[in-house]
Amino acid sequence: MSSIKDDRGYNQGFSPTKAMEIRTNRRCQAIIEEMDLENKKEVNVLEIGCGTGELSYLLAKKTNAIVLGSDLCIPFIENARKNYSLPNLKYEVLDFNFPEQISDLKFDYIVGNGILHHLYHHLDDALKNINFLLQKGGKIIFWEPNIKNPYCYLIFTYSKFRKLAHLEPDEMAFSRKFITKKLKNSGYQHIKVEYRDFLLPVIPDMLIQPTIILGNFSEKIPGINCLTQSLFICASK
Repeated sequence: MSSIKDDRGYNQGFSPTKAMEIRTNRRCQAIIEEMDLENKKEVNVLEIGCGTGELSYLLAKKTNAIVLGSDLCIPFIENARKNYSLPNLKYEVLDFNFPEQISDLKFDYIVGNGILHHLYHHLDDALKNINFLLQKGGKIIFWEPNIKNPYCYLIFTYSKFRKLAHLEPDEMAFSRKFITKKLKNSGYQHIKVEYRDFLLPVIPDMLIQPTIILGNFSEKIPGINCLTQSLFICASK
């Protein structure tokens, strides 16, 4: 299966498949379920590392929130602007580690799908910068690769597979314990880190629904749920 590479040649996602489409929609819905959209007149959402824009578009389409999709890769942002357009959606080339680029904006929610693990060796600073951009009581919601998943362990641990997967030198999957500790040390509250999602983008079409059904069941079983592909991470300022 081919990957989507950024302008530096590193893998930042997978080419579209039916499994990928369903997976992205499921992840979007999980993010929305963690939001309080009814008790605020205006909700501002920042997606960090939006890539080619699919998740930001879905969030804007499914909610009344004002969504800003951001990424460092200029071609990704150009592609997102070309393919997705809504009144409550925009895309910008931004680096959240330099808050002055985002002016005085503060966000109710900052979200991402597989972005924090790219910052593994600079995560303390990254989490503090993200916290700075949150409104008081604001919330982060992220999906990140789980190092205990066999597939993730393989591609992140062994140099041969890292090279085949076109991973960045600094990126590394998380353990639940690792990210929980990092969030606590960065001052976040109401931390929740769950084992979620067995559905991989490479799953053949005929196995998508069986994988979802079996995965939903397996997520509830201690000892088995730690093998999920991802960690679902929520925390408040």
